[in-house]
Amino acid sequence: MKLLSGRLREAGFDVDSLEVAAGGVVAVAGMAKLRDGARIFAKTLRGDGSDVFQVESEGLRALGELGGVPTPAVVKVTPHLLVLEPMHPRRDGEPFWEQLARTVAGLHRSTVGTRFGWHRDGWLGRMRQENAWDMDGHAFFAQRRILRWLPEPLAESAFDRDDRRAIERLCAALPELIPPQPPSLNHGDLWRENILADPHGNPVLIDPAVSYTWPESDLSMLWCSPRPPESQRFFTVYAEEAGLADGWRDRMPVLHLRELLSVVAHGDDDWGAVAEIRKIVAPFSRNTRKG
Repeated sequence: MKLLSGRLREAGFDVDSLEVAAGGVVAVAGMAKLRDGARIFAKTLRGDGSDVFQVESEGLRALGELGGVPTPAVVKVTPHLLVLEPMHPRRDGEPFWEQLARTVAGLHRSTVGTRFGWHRDGWLGRMRQENAWDMDGHAFFAQRRILRWLPEPLAESAFDRDDRRAIERLCAALPELIPPQPPSLNHGDLWRENILADPHGNPVLIDPAVSYTWPESDLSMLWCSPRPPESQRFFTVYAEEAGLADGWRDRMPVLHLRELLSVVAHGDDDWGAVAEIRKIVAPFSRNTRKG
């Protein structure tokens, strides 16, 4: 609390009170009330400054300006501080998830591109998200979203040679597993904790990890992570708005490998990510498939 409060005062914010948010991994975050009565949401880094907040603020603007996605307004950004307008907890219900589906479908429909990636690397959690441009979506996803994590020390220690070979075989088979589709701008970290509401209860997205990639990549994050029952309505409405190719449910675990591998690389495997990865790549393991 002292760190965040001090950073806010250094940036010229006259803080009256500060309520620190629980659960921060990358940053210390909280809701501040200023002496003039205004409220802001702020984040600061525990360690040295980097481009984390610049990348985040740019991602928020890109979602809003290119894809029409409601995001919090950026009040101030520095290497050590990000200040946003405050948002509200969402109220889960089918109407909310229907509206979110239309928002995400609109993002994906309106930002269809020709290249996979982004003009700069980003962040996923505490680690770099590699975004170098590529015309080949299967090569991009293999290199930048799956294999990118294997050299990380915690991933190296979690997987043996056979595991790594199975992951590599799956990557080689991606053209058979994922049908060709153009890239669209993705939020990149679309799970329940990054879905909030504005004062009127409408969906707002936070904490993006943007890039141009397959729209189904965004869906996989939501489909495969814990979510309320009402969210099932999201997928029905998304399919009506943007369309989903046959077999999309079967592709969700493969696309979710990127998130699972990131979890392992971050050292956050407290819910069986390694076992889930082995289950997904089992058809490509030495014991079940020659090669």
